[in-house]
Amino acid sequence: MVTGSTVDFFIQFWGVRDKISSPGKDTIRYGGNTSCVEMRLGKKCLIFDGGTGLRVLGNKLLSQMPVEAHIFFTNCHWDNIQGFPFFTPAFIPGNCFHIYGATASNGSSMEQRLACQMQPPTFPVPIQIMQSELQFYNLTSGEKVSLDDVTVEIVSLNSLQGSVGYKVSWRGYSVVYATAHSFNHKYLDDKLLCLAHQADLLILDAPY
Repeated sequence: MVTGSTVDFFIQFWGVRDKISSPGKDTIRYGGNTSCVEMRLGKKCLIFDGGTGLRVLGNKLLSQMPVEAHIFFTNCHWDNIQGFPFFTPAFIPGNCFHIYGATASNGSSMEQRLACQMQPPTFPVPIQIMQSELQFYNLTSGEKVSLDDVTVEIVSLNSLQGSVGYKVSWRGYSVVYATAHSFNHKYLDDKLLCLAHQADLLILDAPY
């Protein structure tokens, strides 16, 4: 977190677990929810991944409506998307969410994958019941998303199923969010090294 008279860059971890949520006394220090990180850059709200931590973040956002936020997904594994159907602000008219993700190896978009997990018999209501404005964007590696004075760079990671990492830059500060990265013990991923170069903060997962 960086704060001051001219800087307001805040990061909060709402979910830090990989694969499956694990609430309980053994995980109380860092929490038991799956991946979800909130970044506040001035008046911009960026959310990275929608694991079960997204539900908890959503409960906090209810006191800040109307909400406009940008949600970036690294991949569509359960631990990254399973909180989205329980993200209460998405069901409320007047809120707006810009949702970003790379196209899957089978050609499906982020919108299709989020909608798929909300279809019967695995979920009682479809994604269409969400009354907020949902805008979806398909991303490719090397692309940069400009949100006024915020820039988000997208890079594909060394992963078996096409995960991407993000570098967020704002007013001279930068944070890299690169989870679900498969490390090779013989060499480092050049793309990740370039992405993380001179970043102020690196958020990295090493499940493999």
